[in-house]
Amino acid sequence: MFIALVTPNKTDLILTLIIIILVFVSGILALAETSLVRMSKAKALALQDQGRRGANTLIKLVSNPEDFLNPVLLLVLLSQLIAATLVGVVADNLFGPLGVVFATIFEIIVIFVLAEAVPKNWAVRNSEKAALFSAPLVAALIRFPPIYLVSNLLIGLSNLVIRGKGRALTFVSEQELLALADVAVEEEVIEGEERTLIRSIIEFGDTVVREVMLPRPDMVAVAATQSVEEVMEIAISAGFSRIPVFGEGIDDVIGIVYTKDLIKTALESNSQTEVGKFVRSAHFVPETKRVSELMREMQQSKFHMAVVVDEYGGTAGLVTLEDLIEELIGEIIDEFDTEEPGVETLENGEIRVNGRMAIDEVNEIVHTKLPSGDWDSIGGLVFNLLGHVPSQGESVEVDGFSLTAEKIQGRRIGRVRITRINNDQKELELES
Repeated sequence: MFIALVTPNKTDLILTLIIIILVFVSGILALAETSLVRMSKAKALALQDQGRRGANTLIKLVSNPEDFLNPVLLLVLLSQLIAATLVGVVADNLFGPLGVVFATIFEIIVIFVLAEAVPKNWAVRNSEKAALFSAPLVAALIRFPPIYLVSNLLIGLSNLVIRGKGRALTFVSEQELLALADVAVEEEVIEGEERTLIRSIIEFGDTVVREVMLPRPDMVAVAATQSVEEVMEIAISAGFSRIPVFGEGIDDVIGIVYTKDLIKTALESNSQTEVGKFVRSAHFVPETKRVSELMREMQQSKFHMAVVVDEYGGTAGLVTLEDLIEELIGEIIDEFDTEEPGVETLENGEIRVNGRMAIDEVNEIVHTKLPSGDWDSIGGLVFNLLGHVPSQGESVEVDGFSLTAEKIQGRRIGRVRITRINNDQKELELES
């Protein structure tokens, strides 16, 4: 079968030129769509700090993506539809009935490759260059009145169907930020320590004082009737520069005494004076207060220690500025500290942790999700599961793990040994 070829006339040549222009425009707009959608405001701000040309326009666009996305999508659709229609007309003029077949092949191969695949793939691999290149062009297009009016009219029609407003607030969740940090470490954009700090900062905003405070049983406090000499010995023995002072009992904290005030008094030969005469006002905070808010208050009001009170007004514990900083950067141990390690890996694959370790930290170590509730620590979980003060060596099973109260201090769990008891007997490993 022979195909009758027709010499293209002037009209066909003009239509062919229009098709080429439309395919080119569609490719540029597809590149713009992909690059601008992939561009975050944070990255655009970074490009602005680098002094990159077009960054200011880029920031305006990515700050309100719904302003440019709908017009760009409309123009891409119009360009491709008109180009496809004109290809059909020209193919019919040149090849007759078989022109539809040639037009379809052309549209699939040429329009898809040149107007979709190539520009979008290039934009994915070179998102910064593509976004900076296309931002001025897109900004000019969306200000063009006909395009602006038509796109808004069509958005209005879509709102009648989906009963929406055509504009959605976009935000990045904490989980997405953490995932981005993990990807950045894998691609060697940031160090592992930086990822840990990012994770700590994000979790810092959700942490309450109760989770970081020194609990009441561990507090070092003195009575107001004790002498300066006695309190100085306690302060030197404990290595503290500030000590809470109470009146009738630990629930009656009347203030804080500074070691430097005691030293000055002792040098003036007043070492037998009652320490209650030298107390300074104390700051009291509820145990449910967020640590981020407390840190700001400490910075603004210039105090380093606060007494934590429970819902009944009793003393629940003590929190210092150092406790808050440690929540961000980890434990701060000086050359005089003799603290036991928070986590120990035993030879048999078990893990021993401090009873005060937060459930969230334990979950990260053993890669699981232990139950959460009114308790904050692993010791609190054991207490809740047993329903009584455990004896040393007593165990309880939960979610495939055996939790053993390995060390009991009075009525408190000092250390907990964690053993995996599932069928495959996998050894517990510390998170790298």
